[in-house]
Amino acid sequence: MQKLPSNLYVFFLFIGFLGFSQTPKKTLHTKFCTEKITLDGKLTEEVWSNTEIATDFTMTNPDNGKPESKDRKTEVKVVYDNDAIYIGAVLYDNEPNKIRKELTSRDNWATADMFAVYLNGYNDSQQESRFIVSASGVQLDCIYTNTNGEDYSWNAIWDSHVEITKYGWVVEMKIPYAAVRFSSDKKQSWGLNFLRDVSRDRQQFSWNLIDNKIDNESVQAGVLDGIENIKTPTRLFFIPYSSYYVNSTKEQTTGKLKGGLDIKYGINDAFTLDAILVPDFGQTAFDNVVLNLSPFEQQFSENRPFFTEGTDLFNKGNVFYSRRIGGGPSTYANLDTNEEFTKNPATVNLLNALKISGRTKSGLGIGVLNAVTDKTYAEIRNTVTGEQRNELVEPLANFNVVVLDQRFRKNSSVSFVNTNVTRNGDFRDANVSALVFDLNTKKNTFNVSGDIKYSYVNDFAAIENKKGHEMFINLAETSGKFRFSIGSEYYSENWDPNDLGINYQTHYHDLFSNQSYRILNPTKRFNSFYTSLNEYIEFDNRTGRLQNANFSMNINTTNKKNDYYGFGFNSRPIEISDFYEPRSDYEMKYIVQPEFINPWFYLSTNYNRKFAIDFNPAFAIINEKNRYNINVSITPRYRFSDKFLLSYAFSYSYQNNNVGWVAFDDNDNTIFARRNRTTYSTSLDGKYSVNNVMNFNLSVRHYWSYALNNKFMTLQDNGTLTDNTAYTTNQDRYYNSWNLDLSYSWWFAPGSQISILYRNSSTFYPEADFSQDYGQNFKNLFRADSLNNVLSISVRYFIDYNSAKHWFSN
Repeated sequence: MQKLPSNLYVFFLFIGFLGFSQTPKKTLHTKFCTEKITLDGKLTEEVWSNTEIATDFTMTNPDNGKPESKDRKTEVKVVYDNDAIYIGAVLYDNEPNKIRKELTSRDNWATADMFAVYLNGYNDSQQESRFIVSASGVQLDCIYTNTNGEDYSWNAIWDSHVEITKYGWVVEMKIPYAAVRFSSDKKQSWGLNFLRDVSRDRQQFSWNLIDNKIDNESVQAGVLDGIENIKTPTRLFFIPYSSYYVNSTKEQTTGKLKGGLDIKYGINDAFTLDAILVPDFGQTAFDNVVLNLSPFEQQFSENRPFFTEGTDLFNKGNVFYSRRIGGGPSTYANLDTNEEFTKNPATVNLLNALKISGRTKSGLGIGVLNAVTDKTYAEIRNTVTGEQRNELVEPLANFNVVVLDQRFRKNSSVSFVNTNVTRNGDFRDANVSALVFDLNTKKNTFNVSGDIKYSYVNDFAAIENKKGHEMFINLAETSGKFRFSIGSEYYSENWDPNDLGINYQTHYHDLFSNQSYRILNPTKRFNSFYTSLNEYIEFDNRTGRLQNANFSMNINTTNKKNDYYGFGFNSRPIEISDFYEPRSDYEMKYIVQPEFINPWFYLSTNYNRKFAIDFNPAFAIINEKNRYNINVSITPRYRFSDKFLLSYAFSYSYQNNNVGWVAFDDNDNTIFARRNRTTYSTSLDGKYSVNNVMNFNLSVRHYWSYALNNKFMTLQDNGTLTDNTAYTTNQDRYYNSWNLDLSYSWWFAPGSQISILYRNSSTFYPEADFSQDYGQNFKNLFRADSLNNVLSISVRYFIDYNSAKHWFSN
């Protein structure tokens, strides 16, 4: 292992000599504007008539490299002042009545024509701020990196206006400097690209060609020159908010008023501080909880804006899982005889959080995120004496992430990441460090990526401290029709990033590879065609036993009508030893898992049609008698108008003779069950958009899953199972839940929003004999003792310091 770094250095140096420069980039020159620009979609200010034009767009998809037609040409101009840059775009269309203009809420793609501006204030070809406007005036924005793609959780504050004309449509945009990071140079040179999406034909065009032979979009941007000697205003913004919640259950109805403040401060043009004081996340989307029978926790998406916006830097190395902050307590209270919980908290209260992030002129990205959570107590009552006591399950805790990310050669980076959790008193502390690299040749034809990570857990009480590590390396060809990758990972037994990260498996090493082929331009039958082979093999570090083996093939195509088809299979061709399902101490026991093959099919019809449908059946055959899985999902959607859309999703899953862990008996035997599991999941999503800033949204989900055990078995030391007729405890499992969110949102000014949310939720656990009747289980969710109703109203108001100071002076 000690020779690996030097060998890698020689390899990178050799590859570097093979590379050569990109095709010359287009350059657009902008000019300073002294007159006031009104965003009205008319471009009547004099400065627009004397500004250089970006034109001659080229198709990126499906017919990559084809010039735009004259009757659909695109012309874009850029000017700037000391507050912002302004974009004026004229998008010609010889059939303006066919321009798609579906309305949605912000950051949601729709069946609509789009225009986008890609900005890179450092011109380092690695990260872009993307600002997108639909033909209906809906704004979308995201951060793009080649590693993570587009992240729409980022929300900037900017302004735009759209006008439909008799010759096409016009876009005007004002993007304040606060929305873009850039250096302090007197003469600026930014990365720049424009994208146009013609929805009815599923065609995209870019100003600087995005060649699909190269798997990196940002490196193919053009250049914006001419921004000089700008005097940017103070970047200080306040977002006060106030919310009122009415919570109603069978027992009582309560009301609660909350208030807080978000602060955004530009330390300079490159670095920004974000802070939340007294946070309120009561209107975030609900979690799609499932009946989890696996040995691993369910991972949930992050829905809290502070932990999703502009966090790409903190996601380097995949050691940060923000749901840990304000998640469950790190310990559990112990009940004595005749005691019960009157309050057993599932979450911890977040007191405050801040993050500082930015990048220096030399390409060094620096990020610091810090959050503090409050003490949390379980409340316990003695059922005999009535005496009550509190037990501390989580002390005051500090969560911290530090990232240093050095970019170089406009397509490569090396990063250092550290996460730290410090809990007050005699509680568990943890620290994780990671060195991450992502290196590309100059031509972007080959990539080498990987990481080395180290974890240290200072556990509480007399438990021994843990030190662990993880290593990963991957080599890939990233250009052309044929591509490949090969890689390997190593996880030590004590690797544990879970205090501020998430990791499921340890004590293994693996080898994986991928081979793929794609067409770069349409053929007579296909607009796109992609196929891949994937191989994966995994071994337990301690015993050398084969722990996983997988082989899969995928084919994905788009036909000339822009309907998407996919099919393939996933398989395990040989038996493996599963060390995780038995839940044994130190994961020393294993169960032998049989071979399987799982063919699947996927269809998604063109969303340009009013009616479209997604259909995905799959069937798995497992190499045991009468053991198989069936999975079917179907999602029809209908667009009644540009304002109103409904989408219904139904999925059904059945596992016949599934085998899984259920318990340990009194003799410490590991008990498995052969069981049948059934899952129904139904959801309805709808939106009605009054206009481009006012929306009603509906989200409904019913989830019902149950596992009925047919017989019990005992796990043997050789990984096999023997029948156990002595064990008779009922270990059937059920989960029945209902969630409904009906919301109203109005962005009444840039960055300012009024939102109203009605939430209706229920979870039902049967007390007596379980019924498999779907209708009866659905009715049970609406019993008075199961339902929880919440009505909340929230107001957020964006205050720019530069405007506010004039209020007081006046």
